[in-house]
Amino acid sequence: MYKQRRRTFVRLASFVFAVSSTVFLSAGLLRVSPPILLASTGAFFASPFAAVRTAQEVFTTENTTPAAAVQSTPTQEVQAPAESGQTQADSAAPAAENTPAAAPASTGEPLEARSPVAGEAVPEGMVPLLEQHFQASAGTGYIPTGTALIRNSTSLPDAEVAAEVGQPLPFSIEVNSSQPQVLIMHTHATECYESTEHSYTDPAFSARTTDTAVNMVAVGQQMTDILNAAGINTLHDTTLHDYPSYTGSYEKSNATVRSYLQQYPSIKVVIDVHRDAIQQADGTRVKPVVTINGEKSAQVMLISCADQDGNLPNYKQNLRFAAAWQAQMEGMFPGLTRPVLFDYRYYNQDLTTGSLLIEVGGHANTLSEAMAAGRMAAQALAKLFTGA
Repeated sequence: MYKQRRRTFVRLASFVFAVSSTVFLSAGLLRVSPPILLASTGAFFASPFAAVRTAQEVFTTENTTPAAAVQSTPTQEVQAPAESGQTQADSAAPAAENTPAAAPASTGEPLEARSPVAGEAVPEGMVPLLEQHFQASAGTGYIPTGTALIRNSTSLPDAEVAAEVGQPLPFSIEVNSSQPQVLIMHTHATECYESTEHSYTDPAFSARTTDTAVNMVAVGQQMTDILNAAGINTLHDTTLHDYPSYTGSYEKSNATVRSYLQQYPSIKVVIDVHRDAIQQADGTRVKPVVTINGEKSAQVMLISCADQDGNLPNYKQNLRFAAAWQAQMEGMFPGLTRPVLFDYRYYNQDLTTGSLLIEVGGHANTLSEAMAAGRMAAQALAKLFTGA
């Protein structure tokens, strides 16, 4: 009897959810693409409680691109990555978020999504790989702060956010200090890139590896070296928090960061270095690129999290840091960044007032493009902290 009542409740709730979603969409109250809406509705039939969480993430995301362009976020945790040199498809689709529409590249010429290698055919069984420059124009939800641009995906008024990012940094970096000032680490260290430039890729390539010479550890090490060379005492944690189990990565990296902060209370900045994953509905992978001084580089995106129910009481200080760093990057390397994403996330950003997540390119970028982006991002950070 109990099971029968439960099935009846689920069916009734599913019907109400599907009908109400359709009504809202027709009325223009929800800016959600039909595929995402159908996925959420289908998920509700399978598990109403899981679907509520899915819908909450989708409905709080500003939909500013065509439905085909989908960007994964670093919140989703799936099965462990393949061992070094091997590939393994993910067991679950990553959480999705739509990206800003493509806009002019830094050269001023429009750059639509295109093949990295002109005229290269896509072999049977492979999926296309495209490159595109991502940049959003100022408007509702996009807040310009000097050369920086913030995508406000929270309920906070744009004016309030703009006023906050105009405040000074909440910390000061001691140059040439004997004590560590910055910690670079990786919640998803096994994320990696394409090894060579092509206009296609193997759909089975998970873009993860334990080889620290080619995954996020390589990018983080380069950033660490640049900061140390500039007189900013920086530590680099190379723990593979997402291996052998991808699940619980953020809990594990939280413990790691807390350990460093306890041992080195001088640390003021914690940077979690990731790469993104932009993929269209048909499997086509898209890499964010820019050409700076004749060098093709991946684009980077900073993520600053907003407080939700008291989980990030000092979130505004992190946002100041994100705006200042992005402004410095854009001032030195125009077109390097995508807008700062300011959204209701967590990512362990309560641990310091200088905690940020940076996405260095995506899974369709080459390692050399990611290394170029990491180098320029670190150079801009060094200048921000030293003024030199």
